[in-house]
Amino acid sequence: MTGAALKRELKAAGTPERAAGAARYFKTGKGEYGEGDVFVGVTVPLLRKIVSRYSTLSLVEVERLLPAREHEVRSAALLILVAQYEKGDQALRKEILKMYLRNTRYINNWDLVDCSCREIVGAHVLTGSKTLLTKLAKSKSLWERRIAMVSTMALVWDGETEDALRVAEMLLDDRHDLIHKAIGWVLREVGDEDRATLLRFLKNHYERVPRTALRYAIEHFSVEERKRMLAGEFAA
Repeated sequence: MTGAALKRELKAAGTPERAAGAARYFKTGKGEYGEGDVFVGVTVPLLRKIVSRYSTLSLVEVERLLPAREHEVRSAALLILVAQYEKGDQALRKEILKMYLRNTRYINNWDLVDCSCREIVGAHVLTGSKTLLTKLAKSKSLWERRIAMVSTMALVWDGETEDALRVAEMLLDDRHDLIHKAIGWVLREVGDEDRATLLRFLKNHYERVPRTALRYAIEHFSVEERKRMLAGEFAA
């Protein structure tokens, strides 16, 4: 099993029709967030099935795949890193995290971020320093900022909401819709863990919370409750 063989399998499994649909879905047109990205047209279930046969690929081979022109090849490389991180010892996890962070320019669409950052960056900050989240949240890179936000979901799922709310507050004035969605997604998870904490955060920051983020954050409330919160009324 080699990286070259993986690329060949992915290309052989794709279709022009699915590639065209994916290009539209992931906004690859001029001026869009995925401008210039290239797809071979492999479905996610098939991609994951192919990747499962390459889960022991060496890190050297995996890192060679990350700059690939084809989106699905980059996705495959990230899924392999996730699989190896989850099974690895402390030394391997440290090496994978370093590789991940030095290649963030290739983790350049929301699906690539979301399929990998919680399992790698999120898992790291569960037991390590949270300063990495601050550094990523302050980045000029849209994708590093999204990595910072989405990675905090690992903390929330572990019952820790403080750093998720801290990163969310740092990003409230971000202008990109993909960050607004990430904030809302994480806030919704915070609400599932601790509704009072979510309501307090939304009340305190109502004027700054992007509308998209607010709508995502309150999805698990009743229709009447959502109407009141959209109008700025937050009952504990």
